[in-house]
Amino acid sequence: MVKHLASSLQQAMEKRFENQVAIVTGGADGIGKSVVERLAREGAQVTIFDMNEKLGEQVCAEFGEQGLTVSMQVVNVADEESVKAGVEAVTASGGGEARLDVVVHCAGVVGPTSTKITDVDTEAFDKVCAINLTGSFLITKYAIKAMEPRDYGRILLFASIAGKEGNAGMIAYSASKAGVIGLTKAVGKDYAETGITVNAIAPAVIRTPMVDGIDPVQVKYMTDKIPMKRCGTLDEVAALTCWIVSEEAGFNTAFTFDLTGGRAVY
Repeated sequence: MVKHLASSLQQAMEKRFENQVAIVTGGADGIGKSVVERLAREGAQVTIFDMNEKLGEQVCAEFGEQGLTVSMQVVNVADEESVKAGVEAVTASGGGEARLDVVVHCAGVVGPTSTKITDVDTEAFDKVCAINLTGSFLITKYAIKAMEPRDYGRILLFASIAGKEGNAGMIAYSASKAGVIGLTKAVGKDYAETGITVNAIAPAVIRTPMVDGIDPVQVKYMTDKIPMKRCGTLDEVAALTCWIVSEEAGFNTAFTFDLTGGRAVY
């Protein structure tokens, strides 16, 4: 009986996103790539939005060899016309009913680390906010426009524990991710009476190529604050992500989910 239930659950999860259309920004690497794979394995038709065309095409080829439906578009999430055109191209690609079911916004940059505010260039601060915060605004804006006609959609933004608590030495990143949390709360409430949900995840340190590029002293500072004393894994991120953007999570919106190994408990 237990084995039968487990098998039925697994089969249901394998089809959670069958016939659904999804966009994953930053999907050519790191967290984004792991989310792309999980969504595609569960039946979604996924389009990667990324600036790294070569890497994105390699990911599409890799997943295509495994029978997964993944395509790629070069999109700059900080540029409104680029985001608008990218979303419109995805909704028109089905050949029939225009639809967009899932958007997971993973694209982001860290910016200056191990740096106090007096040493942070304004240009560097603006760049981080343009990609992390304005990018979240633009992706959400045009995703909702695409989802409204069908009154259904799931939008998930990536915030950070730095947006909740602030990370010393990461001024621009912390500020931009705090903004993502505020954006999630406001937009989620705006659309709470529709079939569209807007949520965020606030991870602690997840071992990715982006984290590998951070000053090791900064990474140790962040990891030491985690009660579990380890980094999160890509599989753990993808598992939580795919539940939040599934039909099952219909009563969750305007919320920022914890993924911090016990660091944040609110």
